[in-house]
Amino acid sequence: MVDAAERYLDEHGLARPHLAGNSLGGWVAIELARRGRAASVCAFSPAGFWWDSDSNEQVLRQIRWARAQERVTRPIAPLVLRSAVARRLGLREAACHGDRLTAARVLELMDDGIDCPFMDYYSPDEQAEPLDPMPCPVTLAWAQFDRLAPAATHGQTARERLPGATWVLLPGVGHIPMVDDPDLVARTIMAVTGVAA
Repeated sequence: MVDAAERYLDEHGLARPHLAGNSLGGWVAIELARRGRAASVCAFSPAGFWWDSDSNEQVLRQIRWARAQERVTRPIAPLVLRSAVARRLGLREAACHGDRLTAARVLELMDDGIDCPFMDYYSPDEQAEPLDPMPCPVTLAWAQFDRLAPAATHGQTARERLPGATWVLLPGVGHIPMVDDPDLVARTIMAVTGVAA
């Protein structure tokens, strides 16, 4: 996946852009920085910072369970997701305020999850390796209420493996912070790119 992202940068003439990513996207951004392909990185609750194989397996189980639920409930989802309460409950593993998304947007997310083959091939042995010194400014922006990759465990591991990174705890948001507080996410990215500039 990192190779494909690097090819994309090459194809678009992007030598060292500012990168931001959430979860797996945050891990990809960190790995691109490792290769010298980033001016700065803002990684929101990045994946890959398991402290042991059991914690990685737990994350994989949660993701696979969510995908299985999406497949089973997809036929009735257009009706159920009319309810803001159903949207909030259905997205509780990823966001604190899933009800802020429209039913149409949640259906798009469900379809993306169902169609995404990544988790079918992901190896639980993969993890983000230590990186010190930082090749560019890196910010680890962790969601306060991340239920998938909690700050107290996965976030702590990230801090240990990337000791030169800046740590920011994002208040009041879940694993996908742009659902809960898109303005906070934008401000966090702008703060990182402003420092790098």
